[in-house]
Amino acid sequence: MKVVRGREVTTGRPWGAVPIAELSGLSVKIHWTDQAYRWHINDGGEVFVVLDGTVDMHHRVDGQEQVIELGVGDVFFAEAGCEHLAVPRGEARILVVERVGSP
Repeated sequence: MKVVRGREVTTGRPWGAVPIAELSGLSVKIHWTDQAYRWHINDGGEVFVVLDGTVDMHHRVDGQEQVIELGVGDVFFAEAGCEHLAVPRGEARILVVERVGSP
């Protein structure tokens, strides 16, 4: 058993992670950040849940950049091949479920 208080997670660097579990080739982590990540494409699907803060999720659809504001409790699912970039507004804590070893 493990209990993690998501709103209390901090790490020593932006996008540092606290591992929660590995399930059948998937990693479950809570990331803390106060800076943008980078544009990337995962090799599989990615579930992104905002636990604390607000995140602007940039993604491209048919080459056009779009932005969705995500607040606490919001879930973003990036299918394999979806290019995206997470930009927090201040500090944010995010639960991420993705393939082990994804960028």
